[in-house]
Amino acid sequence: MKIWIDIVNSPHVRFFNGVIKRLKKDGHEVLITARDFSNIHDLLDIFGLEYVSIGNHGVTLEEKLLSSTKRAYELSKFIAKENVDVAITKHSIELPRVAFGLGIPNVFVLDNEHAIAANKLTLPLTNKLIIPEIFDVWNTIHFGMNPNDIVRYNGTCEVSHLEDFIYNENILEDLNLKIKNDKIIFMRPEPSLASYLDADCTKSVLTPIVESLKDDADILILPRFKTQGEIFKDLKNVHILKTPVDTFSLMKKADLVIGAGGTMNREAALLGTPVISCYPGKQLSVDTYYINKGLMKRSTNLNEIIELSKELLYQKPKHIDLKTDNLIDLIVNQIYKTYDEYHEKK
Repeated sequence: MKIWIDIVNSPHVRFFNGVIKRLKKDGHEVLITARDFSNIHDLLDIFGLEYVSIGNHGVTLEEKLLSSTKRAYELSKFIAKENVDVAITKHSIELPRVAFGLGIPNVFVLDNEHAIAANKLTLPLTNKLIIPEIFDVWNTIHFGMNPNDIVRYNGTCEVSHLEDFIYNENILEDLNLKIKNDKIIFMRPEPSLASYLDADCTKSVLTPIVESLKDDADILILPRFKTQGEIFKDLKNVHILKTPVDTFSLMKKADLVIGAGGTMNREAALLGTPVISCYPGKQLSVDTYYINKGLMKRSTNLNEIIELSKELLYQKPKHIDLKTDNLIDLIVNQIYKTYDEYHEKK
């Protein structure tokens, strides 16, 4: 078969890497499209994945609408000539629309039930939806998803990100980072350009946290875009990282991770590093999964975050044996099943 994968955000490269390898091992052709956003292209190059770059990402609502509309048009023209058998994506707005219009069965992976605009535009056109067990299924059904086409699994998307990860103990030396303190905190700012979060991209919820902790530890900050990095420029004991970088080794090396986003918090939890989520939006159920397992703390109160940070910095991490489903096996099986079921109905 020819399987189309559309990648629209940086974490999705790691997420689909294992799936792509499995599909190719099974003898299938994989066609990857990717929008020009963040460091998606850099990561695809690092993983040695060939792709076609189509479209970009808007900032304002008007720009988002125009970018998505133009991208759907360009994808339609491109995919129409490719004889695709089945398609899969994680949170792409355009893939379900294009696949539906061209009669291609599609699989959609979802881990953000609060991305209301995106879910309204995609779920009614999705043939098979893959979600974590901790999701309230109603948060997908009321957007138009057929409950009979929902597949649930134990875990979160990040369990597939650690596939083939090899820890680099010398990551700090390799990056020429001059660490002065005994402790290291890795921080990730909020996704202020995302449509599901009302945020000012010239500010960050991390600023007062950095100010309060910069004397207790060296702080490594991985901004999502250049403007975010400038927020923390020239602060004592603060190091602004540039992408692409081995974030897994950095988070494993760190004594604490504080994140105002989602993906890296959950990756840190899986790596066994103490993590505090200060995500400014409504708590995601996939974060609740790790909080309930004792692998993540969450707070948006500055004093509580500082108190928790100082406690976790000097606390020996607890080892928790986390049992999850094999997500790569599940996704590949659902791709095959979706193709078969679609053609049986025709």
